[in-house]
Amino acid sequence: MDLSYDPPGAFRHSLAQLHEIVAAEVGSDDFGPGDYLPGLTVLLQSMDYDPRFSDMGRRAAWGMVVGVLRGRAQAVAAMKANPGFDARGILSPVVITGVPRTGTTALHRLLAVDPRFQGLETWLLDSPMPRPPMERWAEYPQYRKTVAALDAQYTAAPNAKAAHFRAAEEVHECCMVLRQSFVSNLWSCGWSAATYDAWWQCTSEAGAYRHFHRCVQLIGANDPGKRWLLKNPGHIEHLDLLFAVFPDARVIQTHRDPGKALPSLVSLLMNLNGLMEPDRTRQRAENLLRREVAKWANAVKKADAVRAAFPGQVLDVVHADFHARPMETVEAIYRFIDMEIPEETRAALGRRIDEKPELSRGVHRYSITDYGMSTDEARAPFTDYIQRYDLLEKRS
Repeated sequence: MDLSYDPPGAFRHSLAQLHEIVAAEVGSDDFGPGDYLPGLTVLLQSMDYDPRFSDMGRRAAWGMVVGVLRGRAQAVAAMKANPGFDARGILSPVVITGVPRTGTTALHRLLAVDPRFQGLETWLLDSPMPRPPMERWAEYPQYRKTVAALDAQYTAAPNAKAAHFRAAEEVHECCMVLRQSFVSNLWSCGWSAATYDAWWQCTSEAGAYRHFHRCVQLIGANDPGKRWLLKNPGHIEHLDLLFAVFPDARVIQTHRDPGKALPSLVSLLMNLNGLMEPDRTRQRAENLLRREVAKWANAVKKADAVRAAFPGQVLDVVHADFHARPMETVEAIYRFIDMEIPEETRAALGRRIDEKPELSRGVHRYSITDYGMSTDEARAPFTDYIQRYDLLEKRS
């Protein structure tokens, strides 16, 4: 959470100022194709109209917008500085997706133990460039900036550690690069953004996926022989766009009872929303849960339609099965992606499973009753989906 930038008096009049700030920091006024400008313009207009920011929230939101545009400019500058970065194709990446809070993060970080994979580390998502040797990361101001930003975020919202911990050096989600095109669901999740959300719902993310694909090529330019391991829940709503840029992707789709997953998602999102708009937390939480239920119910239906056109390229993993028999799940995934598990890697995977690092930062506690909806209401739009994967959890 970057609080170092003074926000403008009116966000909607700050487009030129925003570009000047970023150009001065990056040393370049090249932001790539202009397809990001409509979304950025609507976002800035929405920031004046929709949220009731606290002073800190207003400053933090502006810092976030500056940081994301800076990441785009840095990516474009790095592409220009590394001609030929896109000469190699990306062969059969492994992509984890699913409704949020269905085990995508735990599965992603578990598989990332395998050194034959490469992923999108958090700091490189903030500042895309060819991945330098790990032992040199601390030398890069971009790495140190990400570390400082995460420290500030967890100081301001310590409960977020238990809900979804991030570290600068660990792999993270593709959405952090996708949002650099300013056509992203993420901009509707951190604060009230109904105006932007209405625009986003009617807009294609094709340009964002093209930018994302080029950033993946850029970040992996020094490791052309390593297979990509990617993760992003939002891909299930855009599997057609994912397969457009990665036609031979091997997709792992995770599944969990939406009556459990979506309240967990809203609890996570409210860590940030509560800081941005502290005087409307109950209203925001209730609105957010209804939005997320509708959004992800639509996403799984869209995914079903696309999956039918790509037979054999999607593997289903049920959250309860993964937790009950993690190594069996891992073995099924490796068969699906046509890779063996060397004994040394199997031992490392086993250690990660036994250590359960996701539980080391506390328990994420939440209740759907805090958000004005019953579990049955949350499940209702998913009836066929729940039955197909037998997702009703027996425990409370």
